[in-house]
Amino acid sequence: MTLQNNKIYPPINMSTPISKTPLIQNGSANAKRNEIKAHFMSTYTRYENLFECLANDEAYYLKPESLRHPLIFYFAHTAVFFVNKLRVAKLIEHNINDDIESMMAIGVDEMSWDDLNDGNYQWPSVQEVRNYRKHVSQLVLNLIDQLPLTLPIGWDDPFWIILMGIEHERIHLETSSVLIRQLDIHQVKPHSEWPRCQNDNPVVQNSLIHIDAGTIHQGRQLPSETYGWDNEYGSLETEVAAFKASQYLVSNHEFLSFIEDGGYQDIQWWTDEGWQWKQFKQAEHPTFWLKKAGQWYYRSMTEELPMPWSWPADVNYLEAKAFCNWLAARTGEPIRLPTEAEWFRLYQHTINTHYPHWDHTPANIDLAYFASSVPVDHFTFGQEQFGDVIGNVWQWTETAIDGFAGFQVHPAYDDFSVPTFDGQHNLIKGGSWISTGNEAHKDSRYAFRRHFFQHAGFRYVESEQQVNQNFNTYETDELISQYLEFHYGNEYFNVPNFPKACIDTLIQYVDLSEHKRALDLGCAVGRSSFELAKYYDHVDALDFSTRFIRNAINLVDHGEVKYMIPTEGELTEVKSFSLSTLDLGEKANNIEFAQGDACNLKAKYDHYDLIFAGNLIDRLYQPKQFLSSIKDRINAGGYLVITSPYTWLEEFTEKQNWLGGVKINGENHTTLDALKEHLKADFELVGLPQDIPFVIRETARKHQHTVAQLTVWKKHK
Repeated sequence: MTLQNNKIYPPINMSTPISKTPLIQNGSANAKRNEIKAHFMSTYTRYENLFECLANDEAYYLKPESLRHPLIFYFAHTAVFFVNKLRVAKLIEHNINDDIESMMAIGVDEMSWDDLNDGNYQWPSVQEVRNYRKHVSQLVLNLIDQLPLTLPIGWDDPFWIILMGIEHERIHLETSSVLIRQLDIHQVKPHSEWPRCQNDNPVVQNSLIHIDAGTIHQGRQLPSETYGWDNEYGSLETEVAAFKASQYLVSNHEFLSFIEDGGYQDIQWWTDEGWQWKQFKQAEHPTFWLKKAGQWYYRSMTEELPMPWSWPADVNYLEAKAFCNWLAARTGEPIRLPTEAEWFRLYQHTINTHYPHWDHTPANIDLAYFASSVPVDHFTFGQEQFGDVIGNVWQWTETAIDGFAGFQVHPAYDDFSVPTFDGQHNLIKGGSWISTGNEAHKDSRYAFRRHFFQHAGFRYVESEQQVNQNFNTYETDELISQYLEFHYGNEYFNVPNFPKACIDTLIQYVDLSEHKRALDLGCAVGRSSFELAKYYDHVDALDFSTRFIRNAINLVDHGEVKYMIPTEGELTEVKSFSLSTLDLGEKANNIEFAQGDACNLKAKYDHYDLIFAGNLIDRLYQPKQFLSSIKDRINAGGYLVITSPYTWLEEFTEKQNWLGGVKINGENHTTLDALKEHLKADFELVGLPQDIPFVIRETARKHQHTVAQLTVWKKHK
C-alpha cells in the first residue's frame, strides 16, 4: 500500500480512542477478557461521545429522517440491545427497565422511501436514558468479569453475545452519525473530538484502469479470527471477468457534471424505482449539498462549508445508478456500478494487510483521521494508486445481498440478515471514515435499501459482463418453510388446518357485536391473523421472530409466497400458494404485522375486543407475567383465547416459571388449573376447553401429531 503524497494526516486527538476488534481464536483467557472489556468501554463511551454533537436536549427528540425514529431512540437502543440479547441467550434473568426496553427494542428498516413512521411514543428524558445506559454498562462489565471464557470464542459461547452487542453498537455509531448529519444545522455543534478535514485538494481527473480476471472466494468459517455477522459465513466462489475500474471514487466535482447536464430532470437515466424516489423527494441534487446565493455548500456532520470539490460525492444507490447510466451514454461504454465480487477483485489486486492486523491505518477509516471525508486522491493503493479501495465513504454495488451456501442464522439474532434477503437491499463495501470494528473488516457484508443514505458514494466500472444475480426467490429456511406449510399447505391425515380451526372454533364462543380490534400474539407466518381479519376491523399481529413476520408481510404485499420443503435427505419439493386461492386476501390490508415480545408489549397494543395467543403460553420466558399484564389490554367484555399443547420445556421457560405440569404439595397441578387460578379474578371461562389437533410435516414420511387445548376467557364487565 502506498500513499500518494508525503503528508500523513495526524490521527484524531481523542480522549476516548476507538479500539480494534479483538482476535478471538487464541491467547490467554485473562488477557482476552481484559481486551474485550476495553473494547466494550471504548465503544460504549465513544457512542455516548457522538451525541455530544447535539446542541441541546431538544435535538434528541427530532426526527432528522421522517422514515426513522428520533435520536433519543438510538441513544437508548444500543444499550437495550445488550439487555435483550443477554436475556434471549439466558445470561440474565430480568430486564432493567421494562418501559425503555419495550419502546427502544426495534428499529426501523422502512419498506419503501414513502413509508412514514407515524408512531406516537412517550419518550423518556435524556437523563433517564443516561441513567439507564449506566446500569447496562455496569451489568455488561460484571458479566465480562464473571462469564466463562475459553478460546477460541465460538458461535455458542456467552462472549459471542457480548461481542455481538459491541459490534451492534458500532453499526449504530455510524448510522446515528448519518442522522445527526441530517439534522438542522442549528441543532448540532462542532466538537473537538469529531473534527472534519480542512483540506480540499485540486480536483484530479478520473480514469479507468484495467483489472485482470480472477476467482473470488468469499465466506468465513467457524471458529473465526474475529467476530462476524451471520451473512459472512458459508461459501461462494465467483469467476470475475476482466474489467476496468475508476481510479478514484466519484468526487463532488465529477458528479456536478451530471447535475449541470440536467441529470436530475431527465427520466431516461433513472430506474423506475429511482425516478419515483426522485419525484417523491423532489430531489435536484445530493442530500448533503446546499445552494446559497448561487454557490454550492456541503453539509458535514456538524458544519456547512463551501463545497469541497475533491471529496467523494455522498449519494444513495439510485443516484449512483443514474450517474452510471448517464456516463455510459456519454462515453458509449458499458459503465455501471461494480458487483460485490468485482470490489473484492479490486481489493485483492491492491491490498495485502487486512484489518485488524495493520499497524498504521492506511485509509480514512476506523476513525483514525477525521470525522468527515477527505480528498479522493489522498489515500491510494497498489501500483496504479487506486484511491480509497477502502475508507472515506462506503461504495455502492450492483449486488443485492443474499446468504452464502451454508448460511445459518444465529439463534440470538435471527433477524439481522434474513429480512434483507429480499432483492431490495444492495451491498455497500469498503467502509467509511467512521466504520470501525467489523465494519472495517474485508469480509463484512452490510446492505441497505437503495434509497437509503449512509456515508456512501461510489466508483464505477467498465465491463461487458452482465450482472445476472441468481437471487433466491424461494423461502428455503427449513423452519420457516415448515411453518408456511403448516399454516397454508396441505392437510395431512385428514386433520384440519390448525390456525383456521382455532379461529373457526373460538368464533362460536365470542360475541361479535364488538369487533373493532383484535391482537394475534405469536402469529408466526400469519394464517390465524388473516382468519381473524374476516371478523375484526383491525388486527395487530405480533411475533418475536422477524423471519416469520417477513413472510407474512410479503403475503400482504404480493399475495403469494413460494417455498421449498424437504421430501427426503437433500431432496426438496417446491410449493407456493396465494391468499386469493385460500380466500384470505379481501381484508389482508386490515392487518398490521410487527415484531414484538408478548411479555413486554409496547403501550400502543391496547383496547382489544379479542386477544388470541396461539400455542404461545408454553414458549414464554415469563408466562405468569404475561397473564398478569395482558388483562389490562382487553376491553371489558372482551376475550382472551389461549391454545397450547402445554409442552413445558426448560429450553424456553425455566422450570420455576412453568404454569403447570408440576406437583404442588405432592398433588398434580395442570396448566388448565393454573390458568383458572390466574384468570379467575378478571375472567370467566366460556364453555368447556376444546381439543384442537394438528399435524406438522417435517418430511414426506415424517410428521408430528399433537393436540392443543383451546380455552376462551371473557373479561368481566
